[in-house]
Amino acid sequence: MPGNLTFETLKEMAATGEIDTVLVALVDMQGRLMGKRFHVSNFIEHSVEETHCCNYLLATDLVMSTPKGYKATSWESGYGDYTLKPDLSTLRLVPWLEGTALVLGDLEDHHTHAPVPHAPREMLKRQIARLKDLGFDAMMATELEFFLFEKDYRTLQKEGYQELVPLSGHNEDYNLFQTTKEEGMMRPLRNHLVGAGIPVENTKGEAELGQQELNIRYAEAMDCADNHTIAKHATKEIAWANGISASFLAKWASDKVGSSSHVHMSLWKGSEAAFFDKDDEHGMSPVMKNFCAGLIKYARDYTFFLAPYVNSYKRFAKGTFAPTKSVWSVDNRTAAFRLCGEGTKGVRMECRIGGSDLNPYLAQAALLAAGIKGIEEGLELAPPTKGDVYDAENVEEIPTSLREATETLKNSALLREAFGDFVVDHYVRCAEWEQEEYDRIVTDWEIERGFERA
Repeated sequence: MPGNLTFETLKEMAATGEIDTVLVALVDMQGRLMGKRFHVSNFIEHSVEETHCCNYLLATDLVMSTPKGYKATSWESGYGDYTLKPDLSTLRLVPWLEGTALVLGDLEDHHTHAPVPHAPREMLKRQIARLKDLGFDAMMATELEFFLFEKDYRTLQKEGYQELVPLSGHNEDYNLFQTTKEEGMMRPLRNHLVGAGIPVENTKGEAELGQQELNIRYAEAMDCADNHTIAKHATKEIAWANGISASFLAKWASDKVGSSSHVHMSLWKGSEAAFFDKDDEHGMSPVMKNFCAGLIKYARDYTFFLAPYVNSYKRFAKGTFAPTKSVWSVDNRTAAFRLCGEGTKGVRMECRIGGSDLNPYLAQAALLAAGIKGIEEGLELAPPTKGDVYDAENVEEIPTSLREATETLKNSALLREAFGDFVVDHYVRCAEWEQEEYDRIVTDWEIERGFERA
């Protein structure tokens, strides 16, 4: 679902003083909104056409370091500008901030105005266009899981994150009484997101202390990614306003389950569900089987885009509802790919590999690229795996570390064909840097384990 505000309405609301600020945002490699706050008068008169930003915004890590090794930009090239062009179809109200609107923008080369190929929105656009050429539209949905903690972000930062206390002391999976305790945060989140034009379906407690899940109605692929990114941003801002913290870290404690971001996928031709075949045993059309076979065959290639950090791989553990084996199963939460809506027009495949820390544009682009390849190659889908998939033998494992996923990304002919060598090499460097930074750090675990006993 695109934005809920037209440019003409924005001008009317500016004239009455209802809106005085416009956020113009790009999406960085980590899936965060980065940009500027414009006075609405300047935006209407000038910046609606374009603004500019430093090109290092697609060459930094989580803490905004500027690693060497990127061909796109560097200290040697002087870190120039990108053009940031607002996409007015995404213009919307930001109800949780006073007098504020938001518009997402696309990045262009400052001189040629060509799209920046490694920008997350552009990468997803390219895969959507490839599907269009095949006659399909992708409908997708993501689930957002996160933890709520007592105390605000700044307090926890000053304390070194040593005393993290979940907002709830109980497993609250589907528990309405326990989740009532968080309604001071979750009710405004639902209502504000709907006010921003994001079709929230529900929130629920998840299977751990203080863990929440936010579900947004399925939408066209780009709208799905936009909705996810804005919702994640809103969750943090609304938590901050309530004096608490929300974390999308995939695994915050070794004795707690992690947080995921499952991705649901189906293809359509207009109003026709291209994944549905009423005569098939599971309701799966031939094109769905080809697509899903591609998802499974190439899962190791694109795992980095679903699990981008060292921490991401701590989540993949037996008995935690996070998958470890790249197989599909029918309505089975132990598999990496779960068939949902069996036998109905809503039949779809859910990818359960992704963690809550993924960038939805990159994740969806990679999944679509794999599915497209499955269609192009006419891949056959193996029979579904049954029972406890954690114990399944002779099936392919999901990469167990960032180091391993970096190698499969680097050597992926599929992704190099879909995204281009320049883009893949860019994200390989992103992955390498994350590993290098981790490798040089002495952790609390090492000190506790060996300070006296080594």
